[in-house]
Amino acid sequence: MGKMPDMSSVKKINVSSRLDNLLLARVADSAERYQDVISQIKTLVTNGENGQLTAEERNLLSIAYKNLTGTLRSSWRTIDTLEKKDGHSTRHVYLMQVEKERIREELDKVCKDVVELMEKHLIPAANTGEETVFYSKMMGDYYRYLAEFTKNKAGGGAKDQNYATSSLDAYKSAYKHALSYLDPTHPTRLGLALNFAVYYHDIQDSPERACFLAKHAFDEAINFALEKQASAQSMEDSLMILQLLKDDMILWSGEIQ
Repeated sequence: MGKMPDMSSVKKINVSSRLDNLLLARVADSAERYQDVISQIKTLVTNGENGQLTAEERNLLSIAYKNLTGTLRSSWRTIDTLEKKDGHSTRHVYLMQVEKERIREELDKVCKDVVELMEKHLIPAANTGEETVFYSKMMGDYYRYLAEFTKNKAGGGAKDQNYATSSLDAYKSAYKHALSYLDPTHPTRLGLALNFAVYYHDIQDSPERACFLAKHAFDEAINFALEKQASAQSMEDSLMILQLLKDDMILWSGEIQ
């Protein structure tokens, strides 16, 4: 057996190279230590020469934030569902609201952290094309989450509207860029269309606009794929998003009717 390292010296190791940071981010991702992933990738952004990330680094960052916020949103909705059930005492309802507010504050902090990273570092340094679309979409997503949870909070008011407007502006910028630089079947463009449509449905309460946007993206992708005779293998990621677009269109069409 090999000799075990002296763990007392681990804290003294100087993590100085980009490869070290990336390796630590990979390890943290495998261990589902998403806050550690974010910390490592942030180091790359702030210490790098141009603030840019590779595709792998970018995806690690995106997945980490998605998991953190996904867990918080799910927790809030679980308690919200419990709160709406009959039979709770006034004290019980109050305590559930206290926990919901704690979750909301934590989510607020994470979302604002994402937005600041996008606005100050990643979007200004991004290359034209897929990279810019990816980051602008992320900014739209997290402003949408902020709008979603201020909308559900009594007295959200002007703050809710500011978040909703910021989300819309980010999505519009991303979509305009996507139309100019990405094919209709590109997974990033389709993912943007899906989330932009969800914005119209969830934040603007407009299933009509949501359906219109989703259908437009769906039809363009199908026509492009047929024209280019794209194989199922090359369209694998896109087909998954197209199915989600189709499912949402069916659901939202039912609401309109």
